[in-house]
Amino acid sequence: MSANGEERKPARPESREGVRGDRPTQKERGGAPAGAKGRPAARGGRERPAGGRDPGGHHWYYGIHAVRAALQNPRRTCHLLLATKQALERLGRAVERPGLEIRIVSPREVARVLPEGATHQGVALKVAPLPPVPLERILAIQGPRSLFLMLDQITDPRNMGAILRTAVAMGVNAVVVQERRSAELNGACARAAAGAVDMIPVVEVVNLTRALLRLKEAGYRVTGLDAEAPTPIEALADAPRRVLVFGSEGSGIRRLVGETCDELARITTDPRMESLNVSVAAGIALYVVRRVLPRTGTAAAPEPQAVPAS
Repeated sequence: MSANGEERKPARPESREGVRGDRPTQKERGGAPAGAKGRPAARGGRERPAGGRDPGGHHWYYGIHAVRAALQNPRRTCHLLLATKQALERLGRAVERPGLEIRIVSPREVARVLPEGATHQGVALKVAPLPPVPLERILAIQGPRSLFLMLDQITDPRNMGAILRTAVAMGVNAVVVQERRSAELNGACARAAAGAVDMIPVVEVVNLTRALLRLKEAGYRVTGLDAEAPTPIEALADAPRRVLVFGSEGSGIRRLVGETCDELARITTDPRMESLNVSVAAGIALYVVRRVLPRTGTAAAPEPQAVPAS
């Protein structure tokens, strides 16, 4: 099942790995091209980190917006900031964090810790992954109107980042992903998200189907996006609490996840264009659900609830 017009593929078990159409490229992972021996090294022979992650499991975030948002997130542990003088000035007071080591360096020195070709804007920040956010904790702070996204096997970090960016813009309360079959929230993802990685809760669960059942128990209506669904998304009834489910561009929502949805809806497109990028489809669907459907309801959508600092 697909939200973006891809031809529907045979059902696949929930345990299947991410599909080819949504896999990150070598550049996004920071690795070597197929057939190369080892990963490309930076000038001076230093090996570049894969996907912006160092051997200790930390990530290198880069770009002004991504770095500023990470610095301003009280839940984020930040270790080392590499920045040019100009980039440091643009970050302003966001760099005033206890324990943060700051080094003023050249653009070339920033590039050495990042994947080849990363557009860093003169700044890189070494961060630890955010602590996990339990689904129950997020449910406990939701108001009467709430919107969640569930992403089924979205494995490309740039697609993930673009979706998170749109989710923040449209007031989504949380994004739910599967622990082992989802894009890593690495530097490439954070750069595409323009800071949204540190603005919205990303809940990792072991099993998406069980998570959907729990959300339904909590009063959420679950809508899966499928290009072959009979109902256009703009024809849905408004629901105070809703989960929008998106699958990968190649195979869409997996069978068990789709069967757990309360309804399926499509984004109607011109027949000359068979598919949409999943992040674009998510943006269209979110706009309809957040801005169009509530006009038939009794209350406007509230601002998203913040996650309490741990």
